[in-house]
Amino acid sequence: MFKPTIAAATLFVTASVHAQPAVPDYGPRLERFNYPYQVSEFNLTSQGQSLSMTYMDIQPERPNGRTAVLLHGKNFCGATWEGTISALTRAGYRVVAPDQIGFCKSSKPAAYQYSFHQLAANTHALLQSLGIERAVIMGHSMGGMLATRYALMYPDQVNALVMVNPIGLEDWKAKGVPYRTVDEWYERELKTNFAGIKKYQQNTYYADTWKPEYDRWVTMAAGMVQGEGREQVAWSQALTYDMVYTQPVVHEFGQVRVPTLLLIGEQDNTAPGKDAATPEVATTLGNYAALGPATAQAIPGARLVAFPELGHSPQIQDPERFHERLVQELDQML
Repeated sequence: MFKPTIAAATLFVTASVHAQPAVPDYGPRLERFNYPYQVSEFNLTSQGQSLSMTYMDIQPERPNGRTAVLLHGKNFCGATWEGTISALTRAGYRVVAPDQIGFCKSSKPAAYQYSFHQLAANTHALLQSLGIERAVIMGHSMGGMLATRYALMYPDQVNALVMVNPIGLEDWKAKGVPYRTVDEWYERELKTNFAGIKKYQQNTYYADTWKPEYDRWVTMAAGMVQGEGREQVAWSQALTYDMVYTQPVVHEFGQVRVPTLLLIGEQDNTAPGKDAATPEVATTLGNYAALGPATAQAIPGARLVAFPELGHSPQIQDPERFHERLVQELDQML
């Protein structure tokens, strides 16, 4: 078992262990966490390793002939697309929701060069194995960065690009966020717990609102690090934080050549590493009310739909309104 030897520190916002409720040990690959739909495995060889990429592939009762591929965020999983999967399949879409290598139910190799190019290539290989030639590529949070990279690499296979509160709408290092080494990220990740994750999400994702049903997703994330796999999960998270920081896509928005839809909760203030910046810099980061319009202007022909009172996960905060608008916009775009 992978066990890097570095002392632990803290993750997200420091929180007392005593405030943490009992959290199940779901296993480092969420082996004991049930997804809303059947999970399949795509076995691939990548960087000389035999890996397993899990995914859900949901068929609609009344197909419209289109496929939507849903790419999760860094602190999310394929399962968190549950409401979106339901809405899109009702509208006739076949939906594929993978867990990326390094995340959730998929393999977490200790030695892997994580890049958005590599994750996009893995996703493309999965879709080829399923016989999917073209699809709507939809990404949330970190998945928005990956969806952008996928659209840049495989434009002929993309019917439309949809981004839901993507991170990476600004280049944090260029704006003054200090670099953290992988080892430093790992030290922080080792102290992941329910209370810290919940406090971070309350302050950042949900515009200072909280509903009891959100606890399910906090428990999912915390449950990956309850047992012997804590170090393995923490290391994968550290490697992917480095990917997010060092591989911005914002400078390439002008090269996107597919129909693009931005769905932005304007109360969001997510900016990974913001806590390491000076107070003066930190106050300028994660301003989605400004980042949304700027991104729509940067991507040729992009359409922006703003939700002024919602935060980082509008599809979870107000699923009925969000999904109604999503389906309407896709009907107009395709």
